[in-house]
Amino acid sequence: MDVFTALAKYPVFTIDDVKKLTGNEKTAYSQLDRLMKKGLVKKIRKSIYSVVNPTTGQIVATRYQIACAITDTAYISHHSAFEYYGLTNQVFYEVYVSSETKFNHFEHDHATYKYVASRMKEGVVEAKNTIGVRITDLERTVIDSIRDFNKIGGLEELLNCLEGVHYLDENKLKRYIDIYDTQSVYQRVGFLLDHYRKEMQLSKQFIEYCKDKIGKSRRYLVNEARDDNSYNSEWELMIPQGLFEMTDQ
Repeated sequence: MDVFTALAKYPVFTIDDVKKLTGNEKTAYSQLDRLMKKGLVKKIRKSIYSVVNPTTGQIVATRYQIACAITDTAYISHHSAFEYYGLTNQVFYEVYVSSETKFNHFEHDHATYKYVASRMKEGVVEAKNTIGVRITDLERTVIDSIRDFNKIGGLEELLNCLEGVHYLDENKLKRYIDIYDTQSVYQRVGFLLDHYRKEMQLSKQFIEYCKDKIGKSRRYLVNEARDDNSYNSEWELMIPQGLFEMTDQ
Protein backbone atom coordinates (compact mmCIF):
# COMPACT_ATOMS: atom_id res chain seq x y z
CA MET A 1 0.00 0.00 0.00
CA ASP A 2 1.48 3.39 -0.98
CA VAL A 3 1.61 6.34 1.41
CA PHE A 4 -1.19 8.29 -0.27
CA THR A 5 -3.60 5.34 -0.15
CA ALA A 6 -2.80 4.84 3.53
CA LEU A 7 -3.24 8.54 4.36
CA ALA A 8 -6.53 8.67 2.46
CA LYS A 9 -8.06 6.65 5.30
CA TYR A 10 -7.61 9.62 7.63
CA PRO A 11 -9.70 12.81 7.23
CA VAL A 12 -6.82 14.74 8.82
CA PHE A 13 -3.30 13.62 9.69
CA THR A 14 0.00 14.90 11.10
CA ILE A 15 3.65 14.41 10.17
CA ASP A 16 3.81 11.79 12.94
CA ASP A 17 1.22 9.74 11.08
CA VAL A 18 3.38 9.88 7.96
CA LYS A 19 6.47 8.85 9.99
CA LYS A 20 4.65 5.72 11.17
CA LEU A 21 4.00 4.77 7.54
CA THR A 22 7.47 5.51 6.18
CA GLY A 23 9.58 4.43 9.12
CA ASN A 24 11.74 7.55 9.45
CA GLU A 25 11.41 11.32 9.60
CA LYS A 26 13.42 12.23 6.50
CA THR A 27 11.39 9.93 4.25
CA ALA A 28 8.16 11.19 5.83
CA TYR A 29 8.90 14.83 4.96
CA SER A 30 10.07 13.83 1.48
CA GLN A 31 6.89 11.86 0.78
CA LEU A 32 4.68 14.60 2.18
CA ASP A 33 6.44 17.26 0.08
CA ARG A 34 5.99 15.11 -3.04
CA LEU A 35 2.26 14.62 -2.39
CA MET A 36 1.73 18.34 -1.78
CA LYS A 37 3.52 19.28 -5.01
CA LYS A 38 1.25 16.87 -6.89
CA GLY A 39 -1.79 18.50 -5.31
CA LEU A 40 -2.79 15.29 -3.55
CA VAL A 41 -2.36 16.73 -0.04
CA LYS A 42 -2.93 20.20 1.36
CA LYS A 43 -1.60 21.79 4.53
CA ILE A 44 -4.34 23.19 6.77
CA ARG A 45 -2.09 24.69 9.43
CA LYS A 46 1.10 23.76 11.23
CA SER A 47 1.22 19.95 11.64
CA ILE A 48 -2.29 19.39 10.23
CA TYR A 49 -2.86 18.06 6.71
CA SER A 50 -5.64 16.48 4.65
CA VAL A 51 -5.73 14.53 1.41
CA VAL A 52 -7.46 16.05 -1.61
CA ASN A 53 -10.45 14.50 -3.31
CA PRO A 54 -9.26 14.28 -6.95
CA THR A 55 -12.84 14.63 -8.23
CA THR A 56 -13.62 17.92 -6.48
CA GLY A 57 -10.13 19.28 -5.83
CA GLN A 58 -11.16 19.94 -2.22
CA ILE A 59 -9.73 18.40 0.92
CA VAL A 60 -11.73 15.51 2.35
CA ALA A 61 -11.67 16.84 5.92
CA THR A 62 -14.72 18.74 7.15
CA ARG A 63 -14.46 21.84 9.32
CA TYR A 64 -15.46 19.70 12.31
CA GLN A 65 -12.71 17.14 11.68
CA ILE A 66 -10.18 19.94 11.27
CA ALA A 67 -11.32 21.52 14.54
CA CYS A 68 -10.94 18.30 16.51
CA ALA A 69 -7.39 17.80 15.19
CA ILE A 70 -6.10 21.16 16.43
CA THR A 71 -5.13 19.75 19.87
CA ASP A 72 -5.36 16.36 21.55
CA THR A 73 -8.27 17.61 23.71
CA ALA A 74 -10.15 19.69 21.11
CA TYR A 75 -13.89 19.26 20.62
CA ILE A 76 -16.79 21.10 18.95
CA SER A 77 -18.95 23.19 21.29
CA HIS A 78 -21.47 26.03 21.60
CA HIS A 79 -23.06 27.30 18.37
CA SER A 80 -20.87 25.00 16.27
CA ALA A 81 -22.28 21.98 18.11
CA PHE A 82 -25.83 23.23 17.48
CA GLU A 83 -24.83 23.62 13.83
CA TYR A 84 -23.53 20.03 13.69
CA TYR A 85 -26.82 18.80 15.17
CA GLY A 86 -28.76 20.69 12.49
CA LEU A 87 -30.42 23.11 14.91
CA THR A 88 -29.24 26.43 13.49
CA ASN A 89 -30.93 28.71 10.99
CA GLN A 90 -27.65 29.89 9.55
CA VAL A 91 -24.10 28.63 9.16
CA PHE A 92 -21.53 30.74 10.97
CA TYR A 93 -18.08 31.43 9.56
CA GLU A 94 -16.71 30.85 13.07
CA VAL A 95 -16.04 27.34 14.37
CA TYR A 96 -16.01 27.24 18.17
CA VAL A 97 -13.50 24.74 19.49
CA SER A 98 -13.15 23.98 23.19
CA SER A 99 -9.81 22.63 24.34
CA GLU A 100 -7.80 22.09 27.50
CA THR A 101 -4.78 23.37 25.56
CA LYS A 102 -4.91 26.92 24.25
CA PHE A 103 -4.34 27.62 20.57
CA ASN A 104 -4.35 30.81 18.51
CA HIS A 105 -7.38 31.58 16.36
CA PHE A 106 -6.71 30.83 12.70
CA GLU A 107 -8.51 30.92 9.36
CA HIS A 108 -8.84 28.23 6.75
CA ASP A 109 -11.11 28.10 3.71
CA HIS A 110 -13.23 31.08 4.83
CA ALA A 111 -13.77 29.70 8.34
CA THR A 112 -12.23 31.07 11.54
CA TYR A 113 -11.40 28.49 14.19
CA LYS A 114 -11.85 30.08 17.61
CA TYR A 115 -10.48 28.78 20.89
CA VAL A 116 -12.83 28.41 23.87
CA ALA A 117 -11.38 27.36 27.22
CA SER A 118 -12.67 23.92 28.22
CA ARG A 119 -14.43 24.21 31.59
CA MET A 120 -15.17 20.52 32.16
CA LYS A 121 -14.46 17.09 30.70
CA GLU A 122 -18.00 15.76 31.11
CA GLY A 123 -20.47 15.72 28.23
CA VAL A 124 -17.98 15.27 25.39
CA VAL A 125 -18.88 12.42 23.03
CA GLU A 126 -17.65 10.88 19.80
CA ALA A 127 -19.95 11.95 16.97
CA LYS A 128 -21.95 9.13 15.43
CA ASN A 129 -21.19 8.08 11.84
CA THR A 130 -18.32 10.58 11.54
CA ILE A 131 -14.64 9.78 12.04
CA GLY A 132 -12.54 12.11 14.15
CA VAL A 133 -15.23 14.40 15.57
CA ARG A 134 -15.63 14.99 19.31
CA ILE A 135 -18.52 17.17 20.34
CA THR A 136 -20.54 18.25 23.37
CA ASP A 137 -23.75 16.29 23.75
CA LEU A 138 -26.98 18.23 23.29
CA GLU A 139 -27.54 18.84 27.00
CA ARG A 140 -24.10 20.30 27.55
CA THR A 141 -24.38 22.28 24.32
CA VAL A 142 -27.55 23.91 25.71
CA ILE A 143 -25.97 24.70 29.10
CA ASP A 144 -22.73 26.04 27.59
CA SER A 145 -24.57 28.18 25.05
CA ILE A 146 -26.90 29.71 27.64
CA ARG A 147 -23.93 30.41 29.90
CA ASP A 148 -21.87 32.05 27.15
CA PHE A 149 -24.37 33.53 24.68
CA ASN A 150 -23.16 37.07 25.37
CA LYS A 151 -19.78 36.05 23.97
CA ILE A 152 -20.79 33.40 21.43
CA GLY A 153 -23.63 33.57 18.94
CA GLY A 154 -25.85 36.10 20.68
CA LEU A 155 -29.24 35.78 22.35
CA GLU A 156 -31.42 35.75 19.22
CA GLU A 157 -29.44 32.94 17.62
CA LEU A 158 -29.51 31.01 20.89
CA LEU A 159 -33.31 31.22 20.99
CA ASN A 160 -33.50 30.03 17.38
CA CYS A 161 -31.41 26.99 18.32
CA LEU A 162 -33.44 26.22 21.45
CA GLU A 163 -36.63 26.29 19.39
CA GLY A 164 -35.48 23.18 17.54
CA VAL A 165 -34.71 21.09 20.64
CA HIS A 166 -37.44 18.52 21.37
CA TYR A 167 -35.96 16.50 24.23
CA LEU A 168 -33.33 16.99 26.93
CA ASP A 169 -32.13 14.57 29.60
CA GLU A 170 -32.73 16.31 32.95
CA ASN A 171 -30.10 14.30 34.80
CA LYS A 172 -27.44 15.42 32.35
CA LEU A 173 -28.61 19.03 32.57
CA LYS A 174 -28.37 18.94 36.36
CA ARG A 175 -24.91 17.39 36.26
CA TYR A 176 -23.50 20.03 33.92
CA ILE A 177 -25.20 23.00 35.55
CA ASP A 178 -24.03 21.82 38.99
CA ILE A 179 -20.44 21.66 37.75
CA TYR A 180 -20.65 25.36 36.85
CA ASP A 181 -22.50 25.98 40.13
CA THR A 182 -23.12 29.67 39.39
CA GLN A 183 -26.30 31.49 40.43
CA SER A 184 -26.49 33.44 37.19
CA VAL A 185 -26.34 30.21 35.16
CA TYR A 186 -29.17 28.67 37.21
CA GLN A 187 -31.18 31.86 36.57
CA ARG A 188 -30.60 31.91 32.82
CA VAL A 189 -31.08 28.18 32.33
CA GLY A 190 -34.20 28.05 34.49
CA PHE A 191 -35.82 31.10 32.90
CA LEU A 192 -35.12 30.14 29.28
CA LEU A 193 -35.84 26.42 29.55
CA ASP A 194 -39.06 27.13 31.45
CA HIS A 195 -40.29 28.87 28.29
CA TYR A 196 -39.54 25.74 26.22
CA ARG A 197 -40.33 23.24 28.97
CA LYS A 198 -43.16 21.38 27.22
CA GLU A 199 -41.40 21.24 23.86
CA MET A 200 -38.23 19.89 25.51
CA GLN A 201 -40.21 17.46 27.71
CA LEU A 202 -38.80 18.90 30.92
CA SER A 203 -40.52 18.48 34.28
CA LYS A 204 -41.63 21.27 36.57
CA GLN A 205 -39.32 19.71 39.15
CA PHE A 206 -36.29 20.57 37.01
CA ILE A 207 -37.41 24.19 36.72
CA GLU A 208 -37.91 24.34 40.50
CA TYR A 209 -34.46 22.80 40.97
CA CYS A 210 -32.96 25.75 39.09
CA LYS A 211 -35.15 28.25 40.92
CA ASP A 212 -34.00 27.00 44.33
CA LYS A 213 -30.42 27.93 43.47
CA ILE A 214 -30.75 31.44 42.02
CA GLY A 215 -30.11 33.37 45.24
CA LYS A 216 -31.46 36.87 45.77
CA SER A 217 -29.27 38.94 43.47
CA ARG A 218 -30.98 40.71 40.60
CA ARG A 219 -29.16 40.27 37.30
CA TYR A 220 -29.52 41.12 33.61
CA LEU A 221 -30.24 38.33 31.16
CA VAL A 222 -28.23 40.29 28.60
CA ASN A 223 -25.01 41.88 29.81
CA GLU A 224 -25.59 45.22 28.14
CA ALA A 225 -27.83 47.48 30.22
CA ARG A 226 -30.81 48.26 28.00
CA ASP A 227 -33.60 50.79 28.43
CA ASP A 228 -36.31 48.30 27.43
CA ASN A 229 -35.68 45.75 30.20
CA SER A 230 -38.45 44.66 32.52
CA TYR A 231 -38.05 42.95 35.88
CA ASN A 232 -39.01 39.30 36.28
CA SER A 233 -39.43 38.74 40.02
CA GLU A 234 -39.76 34.96 39.68
CA TRP A 235 -36.21 34.65 38.37
CA GLU A 236 -34.70 37.90 39.71
CA LEU A 237 -33.82 38.82 36.13
CA MET A 238 -33.98 41.94 34.02
CA ILE A 239 -35.42 40.72 30.71
CA PRO A 240 -35.54 42.54 27.35
CA GLN A 241 -39.17 43.29 26.53
CA GLY A 242 -40.69 41.16 23.77
CA LEU A 243 -37.86 38.66 24.16
CA PHE A 244 -39.64 35.66 22.60
CA GLU A 245 -41.89 37.50 20.15
CA MET A 246 -39.66 37.24 17.10
CA THR A 247 -38.98 33.52 17.42
CA ASP A 248 -42.56 32.75 18.45
CA GLN A 249 -43.77 34.31 15.23
